[in-house]
Amino acid sequence: MRLSALLCCVASSALAVPALAQTRGVPASETDQTSPGDAGSGSDIVVTAKRLDEARAHIQPSLGASNYEITSATIKALPGGENQQFNQILLQAPGVVQDGFGQFHVRDDHNGLQYRINGTILPEGLAVFGQTLSPRLVDKVNILTGALPAQYGLRTAGVIDITTKSGLFDNGGTASIYGGSHNTIQPSLTYGGSTGSTNYFVSGDYRHSGLGIESVDGRSNPVHDDTDQYQGFAYVDHILDDQNRVSFVGGYSNQWFQIPNPVGQQPDGTWTIGGQSAFPSEKLNETQLEKTGFGQVAFLHDAEPLTVQASLFARYSSLRYRPDIVGELLYNGQAQQAYKQDFAIGGQVDAVYHIGTAHTLRGGLLVTRDRSTSDTTTSVFPVDANGNQAGEPIAVVDNGGKTATSFSAYLQDEWKLLPKLTLNYGARYDLYNGYRREGQLSPRVNLVWQPDGVYTLHAGYSRYFVPPPFELVASTSIAKFVGTSAYPANPLNDVPFAERQDYFDAGFQARLSRYFTYGIDAYYRISRNLIDEGQFGAPIILTPFNYRQGRIGGIEANMSYARGGLLAYANFAAAKAKGRNIVSSQFSFSPDDLAYISGRYIYLDHDQTFTGSAGVSYAFAEGTKLGGSMIYGSGLRRDDDVNSIPNGAKLPPYAQFNLTASQHLAGPNLDIRFDVINLFDHSYEIRDGTGVGVGAPQFGPRRGFFVGLSKAF
Repeated sequence: MRLSALLCCVASSALAVPALAQTRGVPASETDQTSPGDAGSGSDIVVTAKRLDEARAHIQPSLGASNYEITSATIKALPGGENQQFNQILLQAPGVVQDGFGQFHVRDDHNGLQYRINGTILPEGLAVFGQTLSPRLVDKVNILTGALPAQYGLRTAGVIDITTKSGLFDNGGTASIYGGSHNTIQPSLTYGGSTGSTNYFVSGDYRHSGLGIESVDGRSNPVHDDTDQYQGFAYVDHILDDQNRVSFVGGYSNQWFQIPNPVGQQPDGTWTIGGQSAFPSEKLNETQLEKTGFGQVAFLHDAEPLTVQASLFARYSSLRYRPDIVGELLYNGQAQQAYKQDFAIGGQVDAVYHIGTAHTLRGGLLVTRDRSTSDTTTSVFPVDANGNQAGEPIAVVDNGGKTATSFSAYLQDEWKLLPKLTLNYGARYDLYNGYRREGQLSPRVNLVWQPDGVYTLHAGYSRYFVPPPFELVASTSIAKFVGTSAYPANPLNDVPFAERQDYFDAGFQARLSRYFTYGIDAYYRISRNLIDEGQFGAPIILTPFNYRQGRIGGIEANMSYARGGLLAYANFAAAKAKGRNIVSSQFSFSPDDLAYISGRYIYLDHDQTFTGSAGVSYAFAEGTKLGGSMIYGSGLRRDDDVNSIPNGAKLPPYAQFNLTASQHLAGPNLDIRFDVINLFDHSYEIRDGTGVGVGAPQFGPRRGFFVGLSKAF
């Protein structure tokens, strides 16, 4: 979407339907918008910066895709505001399903998400619980789904495209403190501004909570569930002249978690250590540490008819799991200490070139190199031919590493067939060389029609190529565990394949007035080697695997209204996802499950039939804001124990309601907020511990009360 070059606010309304794109979103209230005069008295630097932002956005439009936008003003209006985790914000978008470990699923895909910051790809990392990105850095976030144009690839269920704050309009900062239930305390600091041709923005925060990971038994304050999290972010750009800008983005997170314990359980007595077979479950002491650091340097050149952005990026992530060796051995027959590292670097070039008024060409290249290492020490029992314990525990060391490379190129043409009809067609080629060498040429086509100023209709087809998440592929040497309690019943371990999809999407967006929009979008996907992920064993490390065939389809509806101090939105989605015949990482599954799934379609474990979200906020003239939000889910899948069908049943439906109230005090320039999460204290299960690739039960958060103070300076 091209932005106006006039001086305007960065927190503008998300309601606008731009030419040739279907944009919907949680709107920002009109009272949150900044007037043109707030940007400064016609500064050449400000005008140039806005024009370069416009040029950057024009390189990668969401032409024909579904684009749901959430602004910084909307984030602040939600319960929790900028103090909540990033995934909680995205749950307010259509078709985004809540899961355990801080995960979420877009359009019934397990993962398949690509993050971009200011147009540059952020490589994947190992974080499972952690949220590397803080909402404080977000100016706006666009969630792109559907039949994506050719510039988007490799991860295609959804593109999380983040535009960061730059300091362009904000000379100053904020210091805040937030806390309340679950022993939560969260101080934070932001600062931004401009000096000459340079803009900058930095943020940092610390979070401690007694609810680090979802409760395993529904308790409001789970046993052994503390977390300490540190996050930092920096943005700097420098305008070289009216056609060129260089920018840097960097961030770091360090997040430590205790693994929550159930209460009142004991091992089944299968295993003993020195005559000990008892171990109270509440005494288990398992922890996980996740670290992530990333950096991007980008150069933008804009000189009509050509605009180019070239970027270099890198990301480092590590994950260390420390088991309770004695406890896990007695409960599971094995205890694995794991340390995984991943370091990815790459380069990205994207360009747009105008040919007259009818054609706009876009093309680009992406090259990445990814090095992943895995060091594990697994304590196991020696066993006899019948699988019975034959001695005291021994340790099996299994260390390894692998390097992957990828190359992608795309070219497409935005062809204006008629004044109100545009065809966007093109193709991309991806070559991936990791545990397997695979590639594909993928055609893309979208048709967008705007018959009047009210409706925008679109239909499209995309061929997708999705490699397995390289950093998560298990490199376990199964042969090392022969004759031990860790040797699987089924030793087959084919390396995961890349997924290949045929994706169809159609929908419309209607803007009935400047205040109200609504839309409907439908999609259907046919997959070969559909990628799913599961947690197998005690370490909270996901393992990818493939279903030979997959079918996913659904429909989404959305509406939003913003007028004066009022904003309101609602989203609803229906979806169904099935797969058949597991063909990789087979050692992780029981022989019975493999046999059943080999000839039958089953629901995917992360399938949720109905998903909804809604919110409302009102800003009063005297600085008071009141609001609320909710999420609804009909329940993820679980095993049907009666009929012995994997993922054959589902969990009960749930709805979580949240409230917020805030007051701005103009004199001391202070903001006070009060939030209630899960207003009715509804205890609901996200997972019950059964299902294909599901390792443990997880419950949604119980009711919590939180207070925050924020001082601007």
